[in-house]
Amino acid sequence: MATLFSTHSSSQNILITFTIIFLTSSLLPSSSAITETDQRRPFKKIYAFGDSFTDTGNTGSLTGPNGFVHVSNPPYGTTFFHHPTNRYSDGRLVIDFVAQSLSLPFLPPFRNSKANRTYGVNFAVAGSTAINHAFFVKNNLSLDITPESIQTQMLWFDKYLESEGCKDPESDQCKEEFDDALFWVGEIGVNDYAYTLGSTVSGDTIRKLAINSFTEFLQGLLKKGAKYVVVEALPTTGCLPLAMTLAPSDDRDDIGCVKSVNNQSNAHNLVLQSKVSDLRQQFPQAIIVYADYWNAYRTVMQSPEKYGFKESFKACCGTGEPYNFEVFNTCGNPSVTACSNPAQYINWDGVHLTEAMYKVVADMFIDGNLCNPPFKTLLERKLWQP
Repeated sequence: MATLFSTHSSSQNILITFTIIFLTSSLLPSSSAITETDQRRPFKKIYAFGDSFTDTGNTGSLTGPNGFVHVSNPPYGTTFFHHPTNRYSDGRLVIDFVAQSLSLPFLPPFRNSKANRTYGVNFAVAGSTAINHAFFVKNNLSLDITPESIQTQMLWFDKYLESEGCKDPESDQCKEEFDDALFWVGEIGVNDYAYTLGSTVSGDTIRKLAINSFTEFLQGLLKKGAKYVVVEALPTTGCLPLAMTLAPSDDRDDIGCVKSVNNQSNAHNLVLQSKVSDLRQQFPQAIIVYADYWNAYRTVMQSPEKYGFKESFKACCGTGEPYNFEVFNTCGNPSVTACSNPAQYINWDGVHLTEAMYKVVADMFIDGNLCNPPFKTLLERKLWQP
């Protein structure tokens, strides 16, 4: 997302179950030398895509969105890593908790060519769009925005596959890259709406173009051989301090967020769900999970105390009233300080979430009922695939 115009998450029981299944399953060859850690791994790799909600380091202060030019500075990263990692949060993101739940290490960003890619790669880019960058250039909307789109991430993925010797989809090298891989597609599309704010380009146009482009991207992954895919919906972006700051005070919904913005995200998600359903029909050999970020965020906003949050609307790291957020003076600027208790805040810097909130969302996806079909169903299918 990342624009100015806009602990371990799996239960111990699941890991124990995985171990028992692997130890007793006749699918394991008797001569297998698999380690105890490997026995708990349904997947050998994760490939991630998306924007700043998923980016683990493909952008930094000098290469990321113009609105957040201090992501390489403290206090970013202080909660878990104790130093900035170019994640747009105080700590781990949803994708980090997903990796941990699958007993895999954190995914290295694609742009770190020296990183160990044995267990997957993260192609997500902060500020990235679903619509190709050329559209924004054509409409004079490209000033100070991230040039990378979801199509860029596909090009990067193709380069990665080629570097691994995967050129023929039927080859052993390609099967190795796809058969045991989870494809986690983080939310993307928020920036498309944000970059056109105040322009003559309508929200309906953005929704149509963004979803068409995103659907083509998903089709591309599935045609290449992706079998296990998770697709995140857009969150309730009207609850972000940025939206709350820019919108008139009478534009509010039943949970106190910006009604017009949340309606826009919800409309986008309804079409996205329909497209995901179509893709399931086109690619019956794959399992495609819809991760309902919109209802995950909304559920927390309805009962924040239930999840340990005391502050629903203010940013932890920021300045200014009433939401501790100023468009031109954001987190990481030396003059801006962070709260002492980020775990009690939903929002980190005005646009992005705290590690605590990302963990709650990840738990809802992995162990809860906000994935369709449930994430556990995807895991079960993977475990019993011959």
